Amino acid sequence: MNTPDWNDLRYFLSVIDAGSLSGAARALSVEHTTVARRIEALEQVLGLRLFDRFARGWALTDAGQSLLPQARRIEENVVGLLRQASSASDSASGTVRISAPPAIAAHAIAPRLAALRPQLGGIDIELAAEAGHADLSRREADIALRYQRPTAPDMAVRAIAQIRYRICATSGYLASHEQENWEFIGYDDSLSETPQQQWLEEFANGRRFILRSNDLATIHSAARAGAGVAVLPDYLEGPPALPGTDCPVQRQLWMVIHDDVRKSARVRKVADLLVGLFKPLP
Repeated sequence: MNTPDWNDLRYFLSVIDAGSLSGAARALSVEHTTVARRIEALEQVLGLRLFDRFARGWALTDAGQSLLPQARRIEENVVGLLRQASSASDSASGTVRISAPPAIAAHAIAPRLAALRPQLGGIDIELAAEAGHADLSRREADIALRYQRPTAPDMAVRAIAQIRYRICATSGYLASHEQENWEFIGYDDSLSETPQQQWLEEFANGRRFILRSNDLATIHSAARAGAGVAVLPDYLEGPPALPGTDCPVQRQLWMVIHDDVRKSARVRKVADLLVGLFKPLP
């Protein structure tokens, strides 16, 4: 029997993790035909059918299920080897991948990177703006910024910023609307549990939400255009905070790095620069 290609095993596991062929293709940034071809190549090497192909999707066969635990162990070993190799390198050049919430990536990191260019030297930044959490154990990112502090024992965690929130509206909106007629802009049900949205719901006290969204950029844009009253983080510019009304919500932003990866010279350098990047935040 020929030895399976690790990349083919990676595609096999991605289909399982994503739940579908198309989901795996999106996660791997390839065409779905590439995923199918990789799975077929793995099946040929193993001499087994790993998935049954149905019109509504692919289903793992008994043979595929029996091989899954070993495939997971291979994945853990390969990813662990790559992490160790990355940390063993003393090179201060190469690519460092940062995973951050979309608004943090777009408004708190990206605009400030130009000033850091001389200090980065030969380091290139890959900035992933993503609402979900990158799996650092699988090297989906080298550095992650998160609002939730992870509890995994193999992660180095550092608090880097205290994000404060303020309730905002344009002067034009306030001039044309009495307080009892204020309309609000906030998160939809998918983010209703965030502390800033819970506070806003209480503050609105039954008054109308003219717009709800799952995207902070959309909320920010609508508030800047004078559509209503919104709660926004302090790193976003305008509209101004309402005078005499303070939002008490603050959220800690954490930097997370896998213990193996933080030994890398380039990762340490980018981590230190990120900490400095957030110091200007009040």
